[in-house]
Amino acid sequence: MWASVRETSRVGERWDPPEHKKEKPGCLDNTNFRRLGTWTEAGKSLAIFKIPGASALPRRRSQATRTHAPDRASSLVERLKMAASQAVEEMRGRVVLGEFGVRNVHTTDFPGNYSGYDDAWDQDRFEKNFRVDVVHMDENSLEFDMVGIDAAIANAFRRILLAEVPTMAVEKVLVYNNTSIVQDEILAHRLGLIPIHADPRLFEYRNQGDEEGTEIDTLQFRLQVRCTRNPHAAKDSSDPNELYVNHKVYTRHMTWIPLGNQADLFPEGTIRPVHDDILIAQLRPGQEIDLLMHCVKGIGKDHAKFSPVATASYRLLPDITLLEPVEGDAAEELSRCFSPGVIEVQEVQGKKVARVANPRLDTFSREIFRHEKLKKVVRLARVRDHYIFSVESTGVLPPDVLVSEAIKVLMGKCRRFLDELDAVQMD
Repeated sequence: MWASVRETSRVGERWDPPEHKKEKPGCLDNTNFRRLGTWTEAGKSLAIFKIPGASALPRRRSQATRTHAPDRASSLVERLKMAASQAVEEMRGRVVLGEFGVRNVHTTDFPGNYSGYDDAWDQDRFEKNFRVDVVHMDENSLEFDMVGIDAAIANAFRRILLAEVPTMAVEKVLVYNNTSIVQDEILAHRLGLIPIHADPRLFEYRNQGDEEGTEIDTLQFRLQVRCTRNPHAAKDSSDPNELYVNHKVYTRHMTWIPLGNQADLFPEGTIRPVHDDILIAQLRPGQEIDLLMHCVKGIGKDHAKFSPVATASYRLLPDITLLEPVEGDAAEELSRCFSPGVIEVQEVQGKKVARVANPRLDTFSREIFRHEKLKKVVRLARVRDHYIFSVESTGVLPPDVLVSEAIKVLMGKCRRFLDELDAVQMD
């Protein structure tokens, strides 16, 4: 029997029976257990106990009790084994958000950490579980799911998008004349942050120390604007847009000057600022800006102006579970605790019943924890290996191209690492 060995361990639910139902010391349900530890599963507190005593359980007075005791013990053990298995699965696959903290935040599925689980790396298993699902894509933004990877790989992918996919940006500004109120340094900085619509894959990196660029590594733009008074403006007008001509300098005033054979390689209109309505400076009559810009290839790791994305982020897929039915006014209150579309209230046999409709839309504001009754019927979690990526391009390249370029950069890093390992083994 499971309790016939001296110092036997028992796992059970911690409970406190009413006084009239408590049995005498020495029986199965009220033995003086020594608690070893506790944990929480699905809102219930579980505890581990150790039974001190003789080699067998004390004799029970009732024959009926002796008959049913093994069945009760066996059933309890099976239930607790199942609860323990569910707790392990939750720890491996879910990040749980509690009222005062977050559980299971660390990756634990490494080889040997869990008994009965083979967590050794297997390429066939990875290829079977890994997938990429495109959810939304337009000209400048992309949302996709990347499933079956570790947080380290997902974060490396994000960092590459931010800092290691190259673009073209203004690197050098030759100022011939600047009589505006904007200092030369500030003006050069503003020009550097203007996204340039040019495919960086068609250019080479400029050699360090090379002052004069060539057609294979440099793009050249000219900006020459002079503000004058509008002779046709009304005498009583006070609107600068009517009084002055060219009093606002926009990116549309930037003119591309081809170098070498660039005019033959790139059709007219392909090399330009991404947006033509970015305000660079404001002028008044008599003020002028005349300068020349050199654009080179670079990466965001060197300067943020080379970053190809306005934002690149990811979040874990939300997993919301109702632990018990929620009906009536409580269902309406529950739906208001989440983002619109997450909880749906349905009419079932004349009753309002809440159900989880689309947990993906939730932002996890944890508003539910402000309600004493509702917070006990909902479990908030996130799927550990399901990442929702959001990529917003600056317009230099389409977002799908940026993602493919980031994958190429990551593959190149892996090849270099393998080459270094081979070199070390040869040494």
